[in-house]
Amino acid sequence: MSIEVKDIYFSYGKVLALDGVSLDLDQGAIGLLGPNGAGKSTLIRIMLGFLSANSGEGRILDYDIKTQQAEIRRYVGYMPEDDCFIPELDAVSFTSYLGELSGMPRQEAMKRAHEVLYYVGLEESRYRKVETYSGGMKQRLKLAQALVHDPRLMFLDEPTSGLDPQGRTEILELIMDISSKKNIQVLISSHILPDIELTCSYVVILNKGKVAAEGDISKLKEIRDLYEIKVKGEAQSFLDRLKEKKCRVEETEDGILKVYTPAGYDRQEFFKIAAEEKVQLRHFVKSQSSLEDLFADAVGVD
Repeated sequence: MSIEVKDIYFSYGKVLALDGVSLDLDQGAIGLLGPNGAGKSTLIRIMLGFLSANSGEGRILDYDIKTQQAEIRRYVGYMPEDDCFIPELDAVSFTSYLGELSGMPRQEAMKRAHEVLYYVGLEESRYRKVETYSGGMKQRLKLAQALVHDPRLMFLDEPTSGLDPQGRTEILELIMDISSKKNIQVLISSHILPDIELTCSYVVILNKGKVAAEGDISKLKEIRDLYEIKVKGEAQSFLDRLKEKKCRVEETEDGILKVYTPAGYDRQEFFKIAAEEKVQLRHFVKSQSSLEDLFADAVGVD
């Protein structure tokens, strides 16, 4: 396994950020999803050795997160959410310096810096000072420095943060190229669900410091079936009965009820309950659930 953590607990003072997180991941491109405050960035920092867990253990690329942090950083690329630049350095100097910090010889780091800056589309701007870069260019530079030492695994924390639609598309295309063609495993932490759905086939959803769901996205979508229903009559009692059956119900602006049913739910129950509650089903269609539906179900969004 590339990523193994077991019973990780971490607190910021009295605030419990991670509550017994355990993961075994070796799946190519992995999405790490969760609302703000779910513990995503904290987990990444613990796996990199920037923070020490209160308890628990883990191995990244078979290196211990407590005792072999230098080895982990040699083989793992990290693109942080926040800017991490050194003022007055141009992009080449900055990127090569990060390569040296990862253990590369100076000449090799400089050569590699030019290569990765070309790869991310900054070849014409590589001698500009980093503080003159736009937001999109800074995101590309953060991606370049995470690649410079030719890692086996990359942690990307909110890689499309602050980007316009075109910049976001270009960064996502680079990430897909990295994960599919360069034999580098990628873990992408994000709260932007379409980014994860586009780039990843496997997802981990954190909520309140715990793993709320985990697995292949396509399989997780099948855990609940989604039906779109429109009723005529007094709907509240009908909805109450559905919720008693462990269904989750959302109502759209145009009056359509989106009903997520648990696995194995008999669709005939809809008609039986409607007859007993004296409402008519005027529209009844089974739909394809999305990652957004899965996320809402996992974190308990009604």
